[in-house]
Amino acid sequence: MSKVQELKDLLQHYGLWANRNLGQNFLVTESVFDKILGAADLKPDDTVIEVGPGTGFLTEKLVEKVKKVIAVEYDAGMVRLLRERFFNVKNLEIIHSDILKFWIRGSGVLPRKYKVVANIPYYITSPLIKLFLQSDCRPTQMVILVQREVADKVCGNGDKGVLTLETQLFGSPKIIDIVPPGAFWPAPKVESAILQIKVFPKPKVPEKDVQDFIRLIKFGFNQRRKKLANSLEAGLRIDINLIREAMTKAKIDLSWRAENLEIGDWQRVLKELTRSTLRPFDGLRAQCSGSLSKKSNGLTKLKN
Repeated sequence: MSKVQELKDLLQHYGLWANRNLGQNFLVTESVFDKILGAADLKPDDTVIEVGPGTGFLTEKLVEKVKKVIAVEYDAGMVRLLRERFFNVKNLEIIHSDILKFWIRGSGVLPRKYKVVANIPYYITSPLIKLFLQSDCRPTQMVILVQREVADKVCGNGDKGVLTLETQLFGSPKIIDIVPPGAFWPAPKVESAILQIKVFPKPKVPEKDVQDFIRLIKFGFNQRRKKLANSLEAGLRIDINLIREAMTKAKIDLSWRAENLEIGDWQRVLKELTRSTLRPFDGLRAQCSGSLSKKSNGLTKLKN
């Protein structure tokens, strides 16, 4: 029986269908599963979080390779299918939740080291990456199937933006392979990519400076057609001459826009700005915490 027919039979048996509003394009190609598993470099003692397991085609492969799988599924119908299909599998925990609102401590079993392996709904790609990488219990690695355009942006191929730098602050992203629409059912309208992010033990800036670094790049890209100094002036609300002075000390060309800077350039700009007696970020922290605040961060450290 083909994977597509197996999928259709499962959905029909449970009275379900592919919900495009939830980004449900089910992977049905064995070679792609193999590449995802290979990129994740799974070990027998690993714990894996799978986001959006759907009918469980990837799940069934994961539970054979690792110590523990925590599958977080939003669709109630798919949760029912998964719980019946895997009712005898002892190393699988199925949780009915929106991953972007999910507190991992609710599982009670997540160790300090874990991996994220998933074919995720594409519309949550950016917030999902931020959720995990900007948490206080980051995974050691993420291997996720995403839209190719987003994978290119994360890796800095072509159009570089905030997501590029936010990701590269915490890890090293790499496109493992391009996946055609025909590898899914129903087929999406775009190409996909297997994106691997090897997460650093520590971010490229000190933990205490992470929030300021992310605010800085957001200000820089907020008016990306303007020169960087002008964009930062609007965001930081300090004298543009002080910004230009900091850029000069950081060896940044004053004609550059945000897209011209690599992550090391941003690090130097941040360093020079925070040396200023004006402490430009101090007045912004309370109002600009955004997704980095503890209140909005869904991931939290757990006991071993």
